[in-house]
Amino acid sequence: MIKGQFSTEGVSSNSTEAFSLCEKSRLGEKVGGKIEYLFVEALFLMEQQKMEIFQAKNKLNFENILKKIKKIDKNIETKLIVYRDLRKKGYIAKTALKFGAEFRIYDRGIKPGQDHAKWIMHIAKENENLKWHDFAAKNRIAHSTKKNLLLAIVDEEKDVSYYEISWKRL
Repeated sequence: MIKGQFSTEGVSSNSTEAFSLCEKSRLGEKVGGKIEYLFVEALFLMEQQKMEIFQAKNKLNFENILKKIKKIDKNIETKLIVYRDLRKKGYIAKTALKFGAEFRIYDRGIKPGQDHAKWIMHIAKENENLKWHDFAAKNRIAHSTKKNLLLAIVDEEKDVSYYEISWKRL
């Protein structure tokens, strides 16, 4: 069981189990002498019963940590639905903050560092409005970074539909 420490920046661990799982499953990121997790990765690992999270010496349950994270990231539950679905389907998702997106997605069988991500992903709930100007900007960023844009739409039943957008020359 990985023992993680919560902070407002994320969750980290220096346990042997964390390094092993990072190497095997690409969960977390090696930074210095520890593994740093995105909030969504830490929540996913808690759901899988592979991680316990502490704040100082106090063990947090899933509801406690979710409440704390929601104060930092109000969309964490929607991100977790998509992240869980991607992992179940065999994809690796990493942060895409520098692309202005939620995740960069690696094709199945590709590990970060072996090749570049194939997609950058934006997540929305089905009842949210996406302006054409925003859509065009997201697509331009994906194209300029040699990736395709992947939209993940989460419906009321928490099912995820994916739409891939790419440029076509005629």
